[in-house]
Amino acid sequence: MPSTTPRKLTTSSIGYLSSLRKCRSMDHLKQIHSIFIATGLSKDAFFRSKLLFHFIAVSHSGDLAYASLLFHQIQTPNTFIWNSMIRGFSLGSQPLMSFLFFAKMRREGVIPDRHTYPLLLKAFSKSKNQNPNQIHTDVVKFGLGFDSFVKNSLISAYANCGYLDFACQVFDEISHRDSIAWTAMIDGYVRNNLAKEGLDCFLKMRFMGVRVDEVTVVSVLSAVGMVGDAWFGRWIHGFYVESGRVHWDVYVGTALVDMYSKCGFCDDARNVFDEMPKRNVVCWSALIAGYVQCSRYKDALFVFQDMLLEEVEPNQATLTSVLTACAQLGALDQGRWVHAYIDKNKLGVNLMLGTSLIDMYSKCGCVEEAFFLFEKLTFKDVYPWSAMINGFAMHGHAITSLNLFARMITNGVPPNAVTFIGILCACSHGGLIDEGHVYFDSMSRIYGLKPSVDHYGCMVDLLGRAGHLVEAVKLIEDMPMEPTPGVWGALFGACMIYKDFELAESIGKHLIELQPHHSGRYVLLANSYSVCQKWQATARVRKLMKGNGVKKIPGCSWIEVSGVIHDFIALDKSHFRSNDIYVMLDEISMQLRLAGYAPNATLLALDTNVD
Repeated sequence: MPSTTPRKLTTSSIGYLSSLRKCRSMDHLKQIHSIFIATGLSKDAFFRSKLLFHFIAVSHSGDLAYASLLFHQIQTPNTFIWNSMIRGFSLGSQPLMSFLFFAKMRREGVIPDRHTYPLLLKAFSKSKNQNPNQIHTDVVKFGLGFDSFVKNSLISAYANCGYLDFACQVFDEISHRDSIAWTAMIDGYVRNNLAKEGLDCFLKMRFMGVRVDEVTVVSVLSAVGMVGDAWFGRWIHGFYVESGRVHWDVYVGTALVDMYSKCGFCDDARNVFDEMPKRNVVCWSALIAGYVQCSRYKDALFVFQDMLLEEVEPNQATLTSVLTACAQLGALDQGRWVHAYIDKNKLGVNLMLGTSLIDMYSKCGCVEEAFFLFEKLTFKDVYPWSAMINGFAMHGHAITSLNLFARMITNGVPPNAVTFIGILCACSHGGLIDEGHVYFDSMSRIYGLKPSVDHYGCMVDLLGRAGHLVEAVKLIEDMPMEPTPGVWGALFGACMIYKDFELAESIGKHLIELQPHHSGRYVLLANSYSVCQKWQATARVRKLMKGNGVKKIPGCSWIEVSGVIHDFIALDKSHFRSNDIYVMLDEISMQLRLAGYAPNATLLALDTNVD
């Protein structure tokens, strides 16, 4: 095997090596390669290897074609060089190429070492749906079955590929488990949506006295966010972070922001964010996503504006959250600005971002723009299809929505639960009872999807809107799960439309029992009494509401004007142009009266607070 050490380093060759270390782009590396060829340095194994390693390092897109050409010019590459190529492919966009290089490495008689298999296992983790058993067999064959580095990689690979039982088996076989092994097991539970088991594993790790590091804390905080255990999260925050037992860095800070947000404590997430010594695009994105998760959409947009002022460039994940906030607020101007920003900065519209844009345009009333964007997507999985189907459904285009669903099936895209929410809503808005029954039955019969309470709610809404109240009641009684207040609320609305006040009264009382501290439930029952002019019963509801200490939440709405979102709360005068607004309202009321409009006063009792 030829040596990879140069025979003699001249002043010029040292300069070339220095230039090589400073290279950060493929074009610059190719220029240096041409110099190596011109000076004859490319024939030296040492310089050729150095050049190869740098080509692998800068191939961020995963395109290692040029590096592969260089590699094949090396006559007898050693294990380190083979590992470098395997590593490049395992970290790039072509992880399966790692296995092809490994197979060729074995055919040429090169013996793998303890670094080869973790790189291959990382490729397994990225490719998914693969079983690392064959690699595991090779590990044992070459006597690396007791190497902790390889064992920890096996745990991660098995867990990431969904073979958690095998991961547990490897973990149990380790006699002296270090922090990396425990963290790999915790992370494995989290990746397989077994957060509670991950937290139990962490508690066992503490009981065994194993050192906890930053990576462990990040995995544990992820599990805490999944189960929503804010107390556990605060304990981790206080004991490990504030006490200095782990280094306070951007990754731990971002994990804390994410954890507090998922537990519903956005203000705590903001406090952590403000205290962070360094902030990158990931932690900014985590805070924006956290506000969106907590339904604080205006705050999400304010943070995004601060992020831009700090000259932190958003990525696709950031803009996905921002578009979700715009969709929920109906902030069309800001949503269009984000779309223009994506195009201007050539960020590219991936599936996640494309779906968010379709959803934003649909919810802002621009279903035609949403459909135009939908058609432009080169590849569409179930998510953009579902977003577009829901977009047509929410605008009352029932037939168009159903036709798009048929086109989706024809294109071989299997629907998911969200798709059927849109389909059933389309049937509801279009009064398509028979079609709704057919689609609802097909969920489990054809597509193997178990209807959730939301799907049953859509069917109740469909039957209720069509006046089939008895059938809707029977469907609720036959539900395999407990009906939610939303399901009962859908039936209540139908009762009011078709003036079945006896059934409405029964539902209203039941809703108060389910949610005794929800002001809207009292309003529903009082609403039915007011329509029937049962004023004593209305008064009893008001008295019950007062006795339970429940106050009616004032109505709130918002509009976007020239990119600025304006909030309006009932009887509130905090808006800077409230005087002008009330003058205009008085003028509109006067014009309505002159036109012969008589307001309906039967619901007046519902608009006043219970003191």
